[in-house]
Amino acid sequence: MRAMISRTAVFVAALAMFPAAAAPVAGAVGAEDLSAAERLSEAIRFETISWGEAERLDREAFLGLHALLERSFPRVHASLRREVVNEYSLLYTWPGKDPSQKPILLTDHFDVVPVVEETLGEWEHPPFDGAIADGFIWGRGSLDDKSGVLAILEAVEGLLAEGFAPRRTIYLAIGHDEEVGGDEGAGATAALLRERGIELEFTLDEGGAVVSGVVPGVERPVALIGIAEKGYVNLRVTARAPGGHSSMPPRSTAIGRLARAIQCIEEHPLPARVAGPTALFLDEIGGHMSFPLGTLVENRWLFGPILRWYLARDPATNAMIRTTTAVTMVEGGVKENVLPDSATATVNFRLLPGDTGADVLAHVREAVDDDGVTLELVPETEASPVADPASASFELLRASLAEVMPDVIAAPFLSLGGTDTKHYVGLAENSYRFHALRVGPEDRTRAHGVNERIAVSNYAECIALNQAVIRRAAK
Repeated sequence: MRAMISRTAVFVAALAMFPAAAAPVAGAVGAEDLSAAERLSEAIRFETISWGEAERLDREAFLGLHALLERSFPRVHASLRREVVNEYSLLYTWPGKDPSQKPILLTDHFDVVPVVEETLGEWEHPPFDGAIADGFIWGRGSLDDKSGVLAILEAVEGLLAEGFAPRRTIYLAIGHDEEVGGDEGAGATAALLRERGIELEFTLDEGGAVVSGVVPGVERPVALIGIAEKGYVNLRVTARAPGGHSSMPPRSTAIGRLARAIQCIEEHPLPARVAGPTALFLDEIGGHMSFPLGTLVENRWLFGPILRWYLARDPATNAMIRTTTAVTMVEGGVKENVLPDSATATVNFRLLPGDTGADVLAHVREAVDDDGVTLELVPETEASPVADPASASFELLRASLAEVMPDVIAAPFLSLGGTDTKHYVGLAENSYRFHALRVGPEDRTRAHGVNERIAVSNYAECIALNQAVIRRAAK
């Protein structure tokens, strides 16, 4: 399950950056908000789990959710063309009045990660009950990411009720396997759009959030709008040595040789650089930071080494400034008294935009410098192109946020994990990753963890933001 830390990684990482502060709280809600919350609650009850094994997929759960969406959003299903992609993903087309305008794509996914059985007793409400309590909607998918899917459909249903007719065509793409890479869902949907020759103005997916109390020196909430996401590549590191009986061992076994190689790899990370999306984020946020950090950020030309040192101290901020290194798997040996003739480690690298698997390979070869150790790259997923934060579409997102969440600072950001957006690369000049979830330090373990929840009032904001984006993009 290679994408188990993807979508929410950007804001979970941000939450882990700094000491805990006050978390966002649930606000006042109206009858319409509660109705929307109840529909999300119903959706959570369908156990649309991505296991990474086709035979474990619960067909009835996915098709049951399809039927619920039809019942819950009758105007959407009467007015938009609905296509089923690879049995479980959905593509809706809302035709625009002006075919000369490029369409936009709003996308998200309704599959969820499994719940660890040993944690069931820690949940305040059962993970698939969809309980509405204490101002929150609880359950698996409330954060990641049935709330994103239903917020889009709620927004379109509301606009249709008002008689809104878009000038440009709008696509809604709902994936069913994002948690395990999205190849069968978003991948197939993107291929379908390419076959039809569709060129998009922009895409909007999950990936960023509104974080509070986590950016140092900034009191206001910050909307982290992902303008790019890191790629990844795995490197298989294999050490070899003579086998035989352990009673007559050489000075170092294959496992010992591998251990030294791993140590070299960990002690020689790829170089840090404040560039690309991270530099753009600091440019935006620096003016909102209190002294002295704001001065440090705004004068990177002078304090660059200090700033890199500061950011490298914490794993989350370190991931913003370098291609990261993580030894994730080791194998070697078959019996306690047999010398292994080989031992292998898998090292996962998350690529900054601009870095490639070839860069990683060259760097590791120099660091290890051992002819008895071989390096093999597993095919990589490249880092995404970087969207332009000075573009009209980014300004559209900023204006929509100012309308719906006037207390928030909008900032471009580097998404540290993967999203379904990677499949739509090339279809649009600019792709963004943002879902208007308000999250604070105490929420850092909820997504993919225990007691996942979203405030009913915040869910209403998510719906309103989608409406604002559609109005501005297609009026």
